Amino acid sequence: MGVLALIVINKAGGLVYNRTFGDGLNQLNTNDYLVLAGTFHGVHAITARLNPLKGLMAQQQPAAVTAGGVPIPSRPEPPSGLEVLESENFRLQCFNTLTGTKFLLFTDTMQTNVDVTMRKVYDLYSDYVMKNPFYQLEMPIRCETFDRKLNSYIREINSS
Repeated sequence: MGVLALIVINKAGGLVYNRTFGDGLNQLNTNDYLVLAGTFHGVHAITARLNPLKGLMAQQQPAAVTAGGVPIPSRPEPPSGLEVLESENFRLQCFNTLTGTKFLLFTDTMQTNVDVTMRKVYDLYSDYVMKNPFYQLEMPIRCETFDRKLNSYIREINSS
């Protein structure tokens, strides 16, 4: 099996979308998905602050030099938080957008090119949810076109 489930969490930690694509995961009820979304949001916020190497790397990183020889400090990387969680049975990949929306993709541990899959899911979200004039930000996603395109794309991945 390839892709098992997708969960979308808004910037406040609320669940806005969840879809399972296979039988590889235990079936959860709505309350469990809400708890999962809130818990992951909290863990992600904590792990974004835990980066012991960031201070050391900033000291070792040289500043960029312009043509006039004036050093310009390089822009620091934004804190990323938890990106991948891997277990014996599945892998959880998180894609955090610039607006704070988090896409959690549950895949088989042997699934390759998960970052490409995640990018395509985000592209579908951008095209069919964010461009929908009836969609309100931070609210649950109820867009049939997005559901159809997403199911078709995941079916294509899982069948290959």
